Amino acid sequence: MSAELERLARVLRGEGGLLGAAVADGAPDPDTGAYAGGLAAPRAFAVEAIREGHLLHHGRGRVIGAVDADLALLAGDRLYALGLAELAAAGDLEAVGIMAEVIARCAGALGEGDRAGAEVAWQQGVRALAR
Repeated sequence: MSAELERLARVLRGEGGLLGAAVADGAPDPDTGAYAGGLAAPRAFAVEAIREGHLLHHGRGRVIGAVDADLALLAGDRLYALGLAELAAAGDLEAVGIMAEVIARCAGALGEGDRAGAEVAWQQGVRALAR
């Protein structure tokens, strides 16, 4: 598990509650592993938190284990907020804008059934953050 995903698991466990209890033990599925490779902190952590939120909204998370649909939706929202707050606290308003756009573009694409378009939005967003 990447350092960012390990940190995310620690943060969520530390918050406790239903979400903290839902943190999975062990490594994430290799098909959905770390997504922010090469990004510097805090961008890397924020991307991983937001990606986890996205995965929970639209499938299955890497850090959060199997949860019901309602908790997955709430957890996804919490993780979007966590990632954006991390960027805002660092004063990285450019990254906040980029990731907010990724979230919006993914929601639009997935609302139309375009999983490939959502992945393109992610790839473009991460590339923009790497510049």
